[in-house]
Amino acid sequence: MLILGAIFTGLIIIFILSILIIVHESGHFIAARVCGVRVEKFALGFGKRLFGITRKGTEYVVNLIPFGGFVKLAGEDPDERKGEKDEFQSKPIRSRFFIVASGAIFNYIFAFLIFIVIFFVGTPMPTSEIGGTLTGSPAQLAGLRKGDTITAIDGKTVKYWDELVKTIRADKDGLPLSLTIERGDRAINLNVAPKVIETQNVFKQKVKFVGIGIAQSENVVILKGNPARAVSLAAKHVWFFTITTYKGIWLLATGAMPVKENVGGPILIVEMLAKAVKYGPISVLNMLATISLLLAIFNLLPFPILDGGHILFLGIEKLRGRPLSPRTQGVVQNVALAFLIMFFLYVSYFDTARVISNLGK
Repeated sequence: MLILGAIFTGLIIIFILSILIIVHESGHFIAARVCGVRVEKFALGFGKRLFGITRKGTEYVVNLIPFGGFVKLAGEDPDERKGEKDEFQSKPIRSRFFIVASGAIFNYIFAFLIFIVIFFVGTPMPTSEIGGTLTGSPAQLAGLRKGDTITAIDGKTVKYWDELVKTIRADKDGLPLSLTIERGDRAINLNVAPKVIETQNVFKQKVKFVGIGIAQSENVVILKGNPARAVSLAAKHVWFFTITTYKGIWLLATGAMPVKENVGGPILIVEMLAKAVKYGPISVLNMLATISLLLAIFNLLPFPILDGGHILFLGIEKLRGRPLSPRTQGVVQNVALAFLIMFFLYVSYFDTARVISNLGK
């Protein structure tokens, strides 16, 4: 049964990754068709061809290795250019930019739509129940305990943890707050004076905020959504995730955040997908949308061989009035590819070491 379960999980993971690849490459494919560029091949996977069909001049192929994929455009390869009007290089820069960027755009749209579904079905919202207090914190000194539920602050009703935190942090002057709490079947009023608390954010940076020293509990309620709220929450989530990820990349690039402790490779992604499959369809959808966002974000980095690198080359072409020579682009891309392979091997080494160490726990 364990073997069958592992095989099933593996097939689900391959299916999920295949969906993301198809979404990304479909962006390039559709944009190319819109711009009048001939698409010679749409391939899912790499390596030996398993099967395929040809429709309207495009060969659709499924290859042996199910990780990755590509769209082959007419005239994309310098050695195959004939100067025909339906070739990629024959199109104006704005059309080529649209074609290159559309893969990431489709990943963004796909993730956004999935998050709308997730938020509409129901959002897990942490309640205002206290999961614990910091030693010597204002909350502990005032008598707050684990299991207490804060129902009001200065007479303002709070139901969810984010409401509670927002209200407390709005008290910049540290004035005493009147808390109404539920403890069992009793209602109790307590006064707590917030203070500046220093901690670490997700980037391991020291941050300060106004608080009373409480931790949220694991108690959540499912908040059913409506279409307008689901769209709003999905948009906010996509925006916040994008900004946070790019900030993290910048901190990694500048050395402000160590790579080995904060970056995961393909092994970590597969591990996270396997866990999501066990937790059910909503978790799978969440991972699907999250990885789609990550594909978009990383593909737009101005790094040669990525879509962002191609956009960078187009920008240079616009400034110079002519493109870089195929030889120059090839050298830059080969160096970038070698660096990327070494980077993935580097993070995969730490992923593997972490997985092995966890097996003994």
